[in-house]
Amino acid sequence: MWINQYWNSTRTPIYSFLFTVPLFFIYEIGIFLTSSVDMAYMRNGADALMRQVLSVFGINGFYWIGVIFFLGFTAVFIYQRKYWQDTEIHSDYLLVMMGESFLWAIALYFFMANVYILLMIPTSSILIQQVTLAVGAGIYEEILFRVILIAAIGSLLGFIFQWNQGPRNWIAMIIAAGIFSSFHFIGEFGDYFSFNIFMVRFFAGILLGILYFMRGFGITAWAHAIYDLIILTRITTQ
Repeated sequence: MWINQYWNSTRTPIYSFLFTVPLFFIYEIGIFLTSSVDMAYMRNGADALMRQVLSVFGINGFYWIGVIFFLGFTAVFIYQRKYWQDTEIHSDYLLVMMGESFLWAIALYFFMANVYILLMIPTSSILIQQVTLAVGAGIYEEILFRVILIAAIGSLLGFIFQWNQGPRNWIAMIIAAGIFSSFHFIGEFGDYFSFNIFMVRFFAGILLGILYFMRGFGITAWAHAIYDLIILTRITTQ
């Protein structure tokens, strides 16, 4: 059936790569169009954190992190070329993935109804910069807290406790959700700590983790970004 083929195909790294490339470029173009004075302060928090880690290895500059991750995406795309024989790329799937991302974002919005909490660290009061940060939250926070952190924690749990992939990935996802929530209270632009807000973001992190397991990185990144854009719209139109 079409729905089964769509569901299985769009979870593959190839579709995640193709689907998130526009999100990546929207964020980087938004950063590029920002003045050099504001640029250092409006990078998404996860993006800024990863740039600091890279600086330890002597990799500096505003755009290196974007270049590295784009090259990483490209490497994954090339590595997954074996799927080309089994998976035909359907452009209509990408359009359906966008609609699906909106549905997941709306579901997340209703889950967090009446809270209006951004799942990003806002470092600017200018609307266009906030939009750029929302897009950055979708791609960079999902890379850090879902793709990298779940894989790293899961591998560590598997090495220490010799757990099977299923249990260790679910526990890793819960731990990553806690770190994801805590991350928003850290640093100069972090929120003041509130246990209630921590728990809301923690459960949002679990939902995004479940979505990542179910639908892959691409749809999760877009759903995250769209959710933040919905909240920005509500805040700015009230």
